[in-house]
Amino acid sequence: MSIHEKGKAKHVTEKHDEKYKVETKPFAAWLILTLGTIGLFLIIASSIAFGAADIQLSTVWQGVFQFDSSNPAHQIIRELRLPRALAAALIGAALAVSGTIMQAMTRNPLASPSIMGVTAGASFLMAIAYAVLPGLHYSGLMIFSFAGAGLGAALVFGITAASKGGMSPVKLALAGTAITTLLSSLSTAIGIRFDVAKDISFWYAGGVAGVQSTSVLYLLLPVAIGILLAIFLSRSLTVLSLGEDVAKGLGQNTGRIKLLGTIAVLLLTGAAVSIAGMIGFVGLVIPHITRFLVGLDYRWIVPCSAVLGGILLVVADIAGRMINAPFETPVGAVTALIGVPFFLYLARNEGRNF
Repeated sequence: MSIHEKGKAKHVTEKHDEKYKVETKPFAAWLILTLGTIGLFLIIASSIAFGAADIQLSTVWQGVFQFDSSNPAHQIIRELRLPRALAAALIGAALAVSGTIMQAMTRNPLASPSIMGVTAGASFLMAIAYAVLPGLHYSGLMIFSFAGAGLGAALVFGITAASKGGMSPVKLALAGTAITTLLSSLSTAIGIRFDVAKDISFWYAGGVAGVQSTSVLYLLLPVAIGILLAIFLSRSLTVLSLGEDVAKGLGQNTGRIKLLGTIAVLLLTGAAVSIAGMIGFVGLVIPHITRFLVGLDYRWIVPCSAVLGGILLVVADIAGRMINAPFETPVGAVTALIGVPFFLYLARNEGRNF
């Protein structure tokens, strides 16, 4: 690097540091991490207690930490409600962090797994798995889900990159919508043709009803790896979110960052879709709320997004049980009620405050 380039990089670094100090809110971030984590556990406990048969919070504590197999309430807690609540928290965290990574890498305020075709791609290959390999184990479904997530993302970004004028937030959103519609239609056709529509209908609605402890165990590892990878990349994502030229000027290997970020997105989204189906807009709404609260440092945004995403989906699951009790409204419908107006607002403003 020449003396002129070093001086330019130093100037950019100093400029970035000045901006970094102004737009970072560590106190708010610590507040979200501490109070949010406590709140998440309380909401999970409330989710376990709430249902067709109301259970006292003291019974929830006993059912989790002092399990008695002869107690019917403890069996309901351990076998049905605890796995459901934990799965909702993990899936909410996974989708929120996935959307955070996508928005940082693309600098696109409309980027999220559900809008960029990632979720639809995962569901499409899972429909194929149901049709071709009935009775496939959870691990096999996850592999198909990971591959489908990659397929959906590749189609959207490939089509947008090949378009005249290159990528833009609106073009990515339009391509994502088109690919999502196409893959969803193909999935429906596969379901009807191979008589597996009833099996895959759950994945379209999106939800955590009926999740078992085995599902949570299969979900835990890829979500943990994806979030840890996102935390590892968080400092680089902060620089990359300033622009690729700035990142390269500061010595960042943008190709490696994007590759690792894509792997994290596929792990998080693929795992979430394989368990809960197509739950949209969590990865769109939560990153924006988190940036507003804690600033632009992704070392804070990633963990705070995980906490807030978990809270949102557990609350949405509780709301889905309350809206039309005793029947359940799919969680995907509840998150759409929040996400669609937010998406229209962002599309109208084209991410001016991003």
